[in-house]
Amino acid sequence: MSRLLQRIYPWMLGKSSIPFEIHFKDGSSYRHGSQPPAFTVRYKTKAAQLNSIFFLGWGLTESYINGGVEIDGDLKAIVRAAADNEGSLDITARQARIPHPLIRLRNLWHELQFGNRKSRQGVKNALAHYNRGSDIFWQYLDPTMTYTCAYWKEGTRDLKEAQENKLEHVCRKLRLQPGEHLIDVGGGWGSLLFHAARNYGVFGTNLSPTTDQNRWLLEKAREEGLAQRIGIQEKDFREIAGTFDKYASLGVYEHAGKGQLEDWIRSMAGCLKPGGIGLLHFIAHDRPMETDFFIRKHIFPGGYLPGLTETIDLMAVHGLEILDIENLRRHYALTLDEWAERFDRNWETINRFNPDLFDERFRRTWRAYLHFCAEFFRVDNSVLRLYQITFSKGNIRDYPMDRAFLYYGDTLAGAGYAPKSR
Repeated sequence: MSRLLQRIYPWMLGKSSIPFEIHFKDGSSYRHGSQPPAFTVRYKTKAAQLNSIFFLGWGLTESYINGGVEIDGDLKAIVRAAADNEGSLDITARQARIPHPLIRLRNLWHELQFGNRKSRQGVKNALAHYNRGSDIFWQYLDPTMTYTCAYWKEGTRDLKEAQENKLEHVCRKLRLQPGEHLIDVGGGWGSLLFHAARNYGVFGTNLSPTTDQNRWLLEKAREEGLAQRIGIQEKDFREIAGTFDKYASLGVYEHAGKGQLEDWIRSMAGCLKPGGIGLLHFIAHDRPMETDFFIRKHIFPGGYLPGLTETIDLMAVHGLEILDIENLRRHYALTLDEWAERFDRNWETINRFNPDLFDERFRRTWRAYLHFCAEFFRVDNSVLRLYQITFSKGNIRDYPMDRAFLYYGDTLAGAGYAPKSR
C-alpha cells in the first residue's frame, strides 16, 4: 500500500511548492521539497492508508479524525498544497459535481439519510451542531457570541470589533427604525437582536429550534432589561408565525437543505410586510454545485451550500427585489483564522466541560473544520463565497440611492441615515 501511496501523493500534492513529508506504516516515507516540511503526515494503521487510497484527501481527513493518522505542522498548508494541484478558478467553477465517484455516492446516501425534507429532521440536524451547550462556543467565539462571518473593515483591531462592525453593517442595510419588529431566523445567541434593540429601539424575535441557545438568549435579555423587546419562536424555519417589518438571517440558509431552498425563500417572503426590507447572509457557490462531503457528514448534517444564481431566481419568483449583493469571502477567512486559533488555545478548557463529549475525536474534527475552512476561503481558485443579499418585499422607492449611508452614517444624521444615538 505504501508504494501505491508514494505514487498517489505526487499526483495529489506534487505541483505545489509547499514542502511536506509522508511517513507510512511500514517505515518508508515520501518527501516533497528540500526545505523543512510545512506539514508531516504519519500513518499509524494500514486501514488509514487504505482509506487514503480509496478516498484520497477525504480519506486522509477522516483517518486524522479517527486517530489513524497524525498530522504535525500547519493544517492550512495541506489545503494550499491541494489547491495548487487543481485548476484555475474558471476550471474549478465548472465542476458542479464532486469529482470522486465514491465520495459522490456517499454524499447521495447522506442526503437520503439526513436531508431536511421534513421539519423533524431539520430540527435534529440543527441540534447536532448547535445544541452542545453554550460553554464550548464561548471558548472560540468573541464576547458577542456571534457565530457568523465578521466584517474586517480597515483599522479593525480584533474579532470582537469585527463582529460588532458586522452587526452594525447589517442594521444599517436593514434601515432599522425605532418600534419596528425584526425577525432573525437562526439568530443563535441573539447578538444581532441585542445590537438592534439597544441601538435602534426595535422589537426582535429569534426563530430557532436550538433549546440551549434560546435559553441562554432569554436569560441574557432579562439581565439586560430587554425581556420586553426580545422574544423566541422555537420552531423550524418553515413554521414562522406572524409578519415583520424587517427580516434577517445570518449564516443559516445553508441549513435549509438541497431540496428546501424554495421553502426557505417562500417563508422569508411570507413573513415580511409589503415594502419590508430583509438581509440574507450565507456561505454559497456562485452556481449550483455539490457541497463538500466532510462538512455535511461531520459538521453540518443535511446542509447544502446554495448557488447564488439559484437563490436569485427563487427570490424573483417570490416577489423579492434585490437591492444589494456584497461578497465577504476574504472576511470569512480572517474570521475562521481567529476561531481556529482560539479553539486550539482553549482546548483544555473545552475538554474539561465534558471529557466524554469533547474528546480527542471531537478536537480533531473541529480543528479540521476550522483550519481547513479558513484556507478554503482564501486560496485563489476557491469557489466558496460569503454573500449578503439585501432585498425588499416588492419594489420600493425610498431605499438610499447610493451606499454612503453604510459608511458615513454619523455625518448624515440629519438626513436620517444614522442609527439611534447611544
